[in-house]
Amino acid sequence: MIDEAKIEKAVRSIIEAIGEDPKREGLVDTPRRVAQMYAEVFSGMDYDPKQELNVGFEEGHNEMVILKDIPFYAMCEHHFLPFYGVAHIGYIPRGRVVGASKLARVVETLAKRPQLQERFTTQIADSIVEALHPMGVAVIVRAEHLCMTMRGIKKPGSNILTSANRGAFRSSAATRAEFMALVQEK
Repeated sequence: MIDEAKIEKAVRSIIEAIGEDPKREGLVDTPRRVAQMYAEVFSGMDYDPKQELNVGFEEGHNEMVILKDIPFYAMCEHHFLPFYGVAHIGYIPRGRVVGASKLARVVETLAKRPQLQERFTTQIADSIVEALHPMGVAVIVRAEHLCMTMRGIKKPGSNILTSANRGAFRSSAATRAEFMALVQEK
């Protein structure tokens, strides 16, 4: 559970530490607003993304299913600055499929925690494997990190790409290539 009172107190301390007055008109409500924002941004902390995949449909489908261009916003755990981009998910069901929105909800849930992109990508793939037991899962995440664009190296437009392949996507170059080709289609 997120302790908004503790966050408010910490934000007041940060405001003072940078030399500002937390009682100044423009800043007086900032600690509360930041606490509410953190409660929203980190709302995936205590939620198991596999729960989103509990409802499925027996369709006898055993061909690739892809949901691409799933937008997300996450907070990098190193600097508590956002990284954002899109995720692409492909899976080969063993007859049982889930609604496309359920895959997007897995991404959303996992994005709402302090994250590393590499871990985020792995967690998406592993959640789908554990919940659906498909023949394979592939995940690609493309993101821009504000810790690289607004501070440090300052290289806006730089993107990090990460991937995770499980089952048939790992063992079959043809399956992986089909996924890549379909994800790159406009």
